[in-house]
This record gives sequence, structure tokens and C-alpha cells, in this order.
Amino acid sequence: MSESHLDVGDEVRRGIAQVQERIAAACARAGRDPSEVTLVGVSKFQPDPMVRAAVDAGLLDLAENYAQAMRDRVEAMPDLPVRWHQIGPLQRNKAGIVARIAAYFHALDSPAIADALGTRRDPATPLHVFVQVNIAGETTKSGVDPADVPDLIAAVQQHPSLRVAGLMGMPPLAERPEDSREHFAALRELGLRLGVPGLSLGTTDDFEVAVEEGATMVRVGRSIFGSRHGRPGR
Repeated sequence: MSESHLDVGDEVRRGIAQVQERIAAACARAGRDPSEVTLVGVSKFQPDPMVRAAVDAGLLDLAENYAQAMRDRVEAMPDLPVRWHQIGPLQRNKAGIVARIAAYFHALDSPAIADALGTRRDPATPLHVFVQVNIAGETTKSGVDPADVPDLIAAVQQHPSLRVAGLMGMPPLAERPEDSREHFAALRELGLRLGVPGLSLGTTDDFEVAVEEGATMVRVGRSIFGSRHGRPGR
């Protein structure tokens, strides 16, 4: 094994350990069990050796923004025992990739996409989907209005090959992590009213606040992998 590979592995292991420690501390503050929170590593734009290093360090939930990128990862490293998460918006003509590969889809925002996924997924291994909610009513953000969530959940439930994993939301860009709290809390309350406890909330910038407000999955990239060749990331 090369020295450079060892350095990459050490960097990624440290990143994962530090994020897990911060999740545990946030759980302690909120009176939660850390086992209730799944760390999803956002591997988009990362080179394959970094991704393999994360898996070697025990991180088995990885996320990509684009269906084609997820497909390429699997084709390049078919031996990885990973649960793949699609976290970006999905076009209907790419639904077959997600239906074939992903364990979770975090950005469901229409009945049409639910139908496209549901008709392509094998019911023997259902795809778990998070309904994306536009929690702040931003015109630039994807997601459904909170009032429309029940109808989208009902559309998912028409497909034996899909399961409602919970709700996903992305708050407005903020200067401080604390500024996201009200939006995370609002989504948690919506999930409780609808009997949907799963929450995909929080990125590198605010995942500790998300955990304190009930997140069951956090999507973290930079704090694990570092900067992605100058590209901004989660």
C-alpha cells in the first residue's frame, strides 16, 4: 500500500471519527441515543481512493447527487458493500438507475417521480424514499409545500416497491448553524403529525443542530472528505 493511500485513509478515518464524536455529543445534549442517527457520507466529486478509504473505515452509507455518478461508482468499485443514497433531484429518464442501485432516495418531490421509481423497482427489495419538503417556501428550492406532503405520501404508498422513509428538508443558507433550527423543528413537527418519524436533515454546516432537532440521517461531505477540488459541498 502506498504512502499516499495511507495518508488518504488516515485523513478520512479522522474525519469520520470526528463527525461521529460530534453526533454523539449532539445526541447527549438532546437526550438521544447515537444509534438513532445514520451518518451518510456525501462522496460526490471525490476520487475513488477517498471513497474506498471511507468504506475501509466502516462508513457504509454513501451518497451521490447524480444518478449517473452513483452508477459510475458501482461500476468502478463493484465490490464495495455500500448502501447507496441518491440525494439530488431526479429526472424521470434517470429513474431506472436509482431504482436499480440505490437503497435510499432523499429528494422525492412529485407523484410522477414516485411512479417512475415504483414501476422500475423490484418489490422484493423496496426503495426507501424521503419526501422532500420546501420547509421555507423558497422559490429556488425543490420540494413540495408542507400542505401537499400527505398526497405525495399517499402516492408512494400505491407502490409495493417503495417505502416512506421520512421527510427531507434543506433550510435557507445561513450564517450560523443555529439559524437552521426553526426549520428543522418545523419539519420534525410535520413528521410527527403525519406519523413519519424519519428525518433526513443536516449537512456539514449544521448537522449538529439537525441531530438536536431529531434528524435520523445526516448528509456530511466536507467534514469527512475535505474540500472537493475547490468545489463547494455539503
